[in-house]
Amino acid sequence: MQAPVPENEMERLTSLSEFDLDYSDLESNFKDLTLLAAKVAGTPISLINLIDSYTQWTISSHGLDINQMPREDSVCQYTILEDSEFEVKDLTIDERFSKKFYVADENKLKYYLGVPLQTSSGVNIGALCVLDSNLKEISPEKIELLKIIANEIVNRLTALKVIENLKSSLAESKETNKKVAHDIRGPLGGIIGLAQLISEQGDENKLEEVLEFIKLIQKSGTSLLELADEILSGDKQTLKLQSNEFNLLVLKDKLEKLYAPQALNKTIHFEVTINSEVAQVPFSKDKLLQIIGNLVSNALKFTPLGGSVKVKLDLQIMENKNHLYITVSDSGAGITPEKIQEILSGSVNSSNGTGGETGYGFGLALVKHLIAGLKGTFTIDSSGDEGAIFKITLPQV
Repeated sequence: MQAPVPENEMERLTSLSEFDLDYSDLESNFKDLTLLAAKVAGTPISLINLIDSYTQWTISSHGLDINQMPREDSVCQYTILEDSEFEVKDLTIDERFSKKFYVADENKLKYYLGVPLQTSSGVNIGALCVLDSNLKEISPEKIELLKIIANEIVNRLTALKVIENLKSSLAESKETNKKVAHDIRGPLGGIIGLAQLISEQGDENKLEEVLEFIKLIQKSGTSLLELADEILSGDKQTLKLQSNEFNLLVLKDKLEKLYAPQALNKTIHFEVTINSEVAQVPFSKDKLLQIIGNLVSNALKFTPLGGSVKVKLDLQIMENKNHLYITVSDSGAGITPEKIQEILSGSVNSSNGTGGETGYGFGLALVKHLIAGLKGTFTIDSSGDEGAIFKITLPQV
């Protein structure tokens, strides 16, 4: 059965990517709202799900221990097609869901009601859903309350993004201070040198008052120079990450936490390697999880059972700006030159994965869009049926 895709899918994915979320680190921000949703609906289970190109990410759950599932297995993929709620009275008799693991396994879920998480621009990025192992009726009044909770979830996501932007602005301000400190060192050095020169010739000039004044300039200039050095050396020694930063170690850990379960599900060897020499140097985390995540999910999708997907991360330290290098390679089906051209030209087409996964065709288009926004480069190498290699370079301003 063909999985449903919203007409505004690319706009929807772009809107979700703008939140720049770490799906593994949001539970504490929404635990109260999932509990409230379950209480309102009178169900044992409630979930907050965000849906990207390939995966449904459960960022907060009550009553069911789940973090992610393939998008094509989810019920919420239908909810994001709606302007209002989406209800399934009995999952066990609906051919779309009756054989899914959450219906057929020990959970034996039957009832589902989902409310789309809609942004201010009218785009559905996910769903708030409630589930029960028993058949159920939820009144219109309670559904309206669930919609209010869904609106609060989106408001909270937006607030988190605003906070991150403010933190980023603060970090940029600190960077500006560093540059200012660097810029004043040269002029101050010249002033001090001139003052020293006039001081050395002072006896000949017989300008006691001028000499006294110059000595004050020298003393003041030396203090400022020391201050500038202190600012610069302090920044160099501080490798503590800001909220808008990753380093290679942290990024490696995030990727393994998010995508190792998907690899395990297909018995694919998933490996992330980093350059240990620059492992703790900070860099911007802007859109990295969205970019690499889409590439990894795509690679897992097109790699057969027992294959491998590898991610290599490196950071090149340069005088003016650093460069982050990302390589994602797989042992999958490979990509034809025509398909590579479609991807790099921005065309969107869909195909199915090696395990029968539905192809959505928008993941790589989103990657290209995000990389272009960060002024990076994106190349694809593939020799037919011998897998594919995706290479990204992102300048770190």
